[in-house]
Amino acid sequence: SLVAEHARSRPQATALVVGDQRLSYATLDALADRVAAGLQRDGLQPGERVAVCATSSPAYVAVFLGTLRAGGAVAPLAPSSTAEQLVGMAVDADARRFFLDAGVADALAAAGVAVPADVPVTRLEALDTWLPPEGTKPAPVAIDPAWPFNLIYSSGTTGTPKGIVQSHGMRWGHILRAAMSGYAADCITLIATPLYSNTTLVSVIPTLAWGGCVILMPKFDALAYLQIAERERVTHTMLVPVQYQRLMARPEFDGFDLRSYRMKFCTSAPFHADLKADVLKRWPGGLTEYYGMTEGGGTCILQAHLHPTKL
Repeated sequence: SLVAEHARSRPQATALVVGDQRLSYATLDALADRVAAGLQRDGLQPGERVAVCATSSPAYVAVFLGTLRAGGAVAPLAPSSTAEQLVGMAVDADARRFFLDAGVADALAAAGVAVPADVPVTRLEALDTWLPPEGTKPAPVAIDPAWPFNLIYSSGTTGTPKGIVQSHGMRWGHILRAAMSGYAADCITLIATPLYSNTTLVSVIPTLAWGGCVILMPKFDALAYLQIAERERVTHTMLVPVQYQRLMARPEFDGFDLRSYRMKFCTSAPFHADLKADVLKRWPGGLTEYYGMTEGGGTCILQAHLHPTKL
């Protein structure tokens, strides 16, 4: 609903950038409408799940938003999983449709593993052939805050991946909390982590909800990241510790103009104090570290820029 509102009030504002592709809110909203209408045409009911496994792309984001708009829940799966794990997670989620890209399709074929016959598969590269005609609108769905928003699969690095259900109400909490970190209609968030990770979604979802711009890097490269950050005047980012380490180690780092940054976030692995201190010293803007669980339990937050002696 928020994406649709931004499309009405600021249709030409940039919502999404992936490589040389730039989508306005009007374009992204219309694409999400067609995805939602296509899912409803094919019988998706509110509360049912749609699995997605692919690298970051505009089509991926549109499928995510369109599924939500149709009342469905998204199960984003990791392309790095084995073929058997991917199919197992799709079955566990009781997915009604499986969207994937060429890389995932090739991996499944090479492993001789097939998605169950009763789960229709759609290639993101051929999304246009599946979508209803341009201008198609879905039937409106009144979302209940208790409905599932997504299923994030995690094994905590051990054991069989388990589906972690997160509700619309929980995501709404993330959106409201994001205002305290400077997310707004003028924010530009650079993301170099995958869309199947909660690490990524806690930044992508608030950015779009507040009407900002999300820049997705399908593959992390430290120098390319810095070039994009300077060129696009990035204000927010979510990175894992090893990415901070690689960025700070670049000999060109201090030559980039990063003064546009308002807040940087980190989670998912131990973030050593000396690295935090280096980020605070050399990279403008705040630095917030999260330590919590995808399951949605308590989260510990360290605002490193406010407590530089307690890193």
